[in-house]
Amino acid sequence: MALKRISDSILYVGADDRTIDLFENQYPVSNGVTYNSYVIKDSKIAVMDTVDERATDQWFDNLEEAFEGKAPDYLVVSHLEPDHSGNIERFLKKYPDTIVVANAKTFAMLPQFIDIDVPEDKRFVAAEGTTLALGKHVLTFVMAPMVHWPEVMVEYESTEKVLFSADGFGTFGALGDRLKTSELENMPQSWADEARRYFINIVGKYGPSVQGLLKKASALDISVIAPLHGPVIDKDFDFYIDKYMKWSSYQPEEKGTVIAYSTLHGNTRKAALKLGDDLKKLSDEPVVVYDLSRDDCAKAVADSFRFDKLVLAGVTYDGGLMPCMEDFIYHLKMKNYQNRKAAVIENGSWGPVAGKLMTDALASFKNMNVCEIKVTIKTRLNAKNESELSDLAKWLLN
Repeated sequence: MALKRISDSILYVGADDRTIDLFENQYPVSNGVTYNSYVIKDSKIAVMDTVDERATDQWFDNLEEAFEGKAPDYLVVSHLEPDHSGNIERFLKKYPDTIVVANAKTFAMLPQFIDIDVPEDKRFVAAEGTTLALGKHVLTFVMAPMVHWPEVMVEYESTEKVLFSADGFGTFGALGDRLKTSELENMPQSWADEARRYFINIVGKYGPSVQGLLKKASALDISVIAPLHGPVIDKDFDFYIDKYMKWSSYQPEEKGTVIAYSTLHGNTRKAALKLGDDLKKLSDEPVVVYDLSRDDCAKAVADSFRFDKLVLAGVTYDGGLMPCMEDFIYHLKMKNYQNRKAAVIENGSWGPVAGKLMTDALASFKNMNVCEIKVTIKTRLNAKNESELSDLAKWLLN
């Protein structure tokens, strides 16, 4: 490969995976994903994390080119999730003299992921503030428990001011020939769209832990952020950090409405679209409508965190909610959805209960302003419903 470089001394040796269809076997990734790994070349050579076993051959080829005939001195393990630890065992078999750099929690969990023992003399146990000199380059270790696993740590290289941020600031999507955000088109907004979906669905539950890490990072002089997925961030830091501050504190990024609906025969869909049209007539704020039976649930969840208003439009099904609506609400709850304005639209040919179930779910989230207007459709929209939807649009925008 033509080596990608953060600098003359810090090389990117990760790999694109365009064959994967579902990340973590649940999140669609039509543009693939990257497994990022880096090599720092100095008096000592350090490898920053391995990659998923799906990218094994490419990664070892990249390492050989980066090493230029030398052997690595250190393997830094930031995070044990298999998309990053998938080649630790192969690496240590090929380079048995390498010292593994990890924290105590990582070493305790490591036997769950590999079948070889790392002897004591091949261990460097990192802790908060521990440093490792590679020559001119010095790594400082910062513990980041529950971002989003308990063993996570990040590393700050002080000479070139690079933060190796583990899963922090990661995104879905393959990189192709380019590495840095400054080399990619439509940055930074296009980064935000996939990074939001990545963060909210994978890391979002652990907002307080992310806030703690951001506080630590604010004390560092950072010129580059090198995550384990997606592009390396080398400019516009305020934009990226602002996004992470809002996501991790569960605050809306902007004004707008998500309308998420479940429908059996299309009538609830018509109500959702009618409300969307009413909102667009009254305001220039964005309106995004999701069919929960068909659309990517992870994207619907991410946009629900992006905007400040949410409408659940659901049909009564077997005395409850359709499974797709239940699943959507479950994901909102799991990711700590809060601090929003919300409303419900229910449909039921007889004995509608969807409205109560959806309202109760929304009311269980923190700091929610849930509309008292309940739009109840009995099979099909009628003139009264249309008037109620118009009133609901006004309430949402008030």
